[in-house]
Amino acid sequence: MPDEKKSLSDTIRAAIEQDILSGKLPSGTQLEEQQLLTRFNVSRTPVREALIQLESAGLVDLVPRQGAIVASISLREYVAMSEILVQLEALAARLAARRISVQQRKAIQSAQDACRAAAEQADGDAYRKANDAFHQAIYEASCNDILSRQIRTMRARMRGMRDLRFEKPARIRASLAEHEQVLEAILRGSEDDAGAAMVRHIATGGDVYADMIASMPGDAGRARTRR
Repeated sequence: MPDEKKSLSDTIRAAIEQDILSGKLPSGTQLEEQQLLTRFNVSRTPVREALIQLESAGLVDLVPRQGAIVASISLREYVAMSEILVQLEALAARLAARRISVQQRKAIQSAQDACRAAAEQADGDAYRKANDAFHQAIYEASCNDILSRQIRTMRARMRGMRDLRFEKPARIRASLAEHEQVLEAILRGSEDDAGAAMVRHIATGGDVYADMIASMPGDAGRARTRR
């Protein structure tokens, strides 16, 4: 019986986690217990165990009298995560340069083609989706599931901050050019160049903003959730 409970709670945790990582459940979303009971057709125990696991992973906040809420972060936390994320992304690019398969080469190139098409139309929403696919293809090519999971989890926690990166055509064009540098280095098999290109790509335009927020006294406030 304990094994069955554990299996149920793990299944529920994995399903909710995937919804959070994919953006289906953005920061600030309240997880109604009754809806979860109905969705998974289970008793309260495995649902509550799953939510406790998600809280331990930093994906959910369990708030008294409010229940479970998809975690938000402060601006200071956002900056701290950005500083870590750039190194994780660089590692993924380095590993991809070393391990990429023929099929994975095609996937990254296809994602970059989608980025280019969106950039030509100055379509920020389309570029954002293609950009996510480009990075996801690199995570897959790194052949490191733990690294991929860490990056996706961190990005999910940062997703509550309104994404303004691709609202200006100039930034879209710059991002596309940075992608080309990352892609070229990966396909050439140069780990050092791929890592360095990824660092430049992730960090571009972020240092001044990061320094400004990090120097603010106290808590700079909670990240705004998407509507």
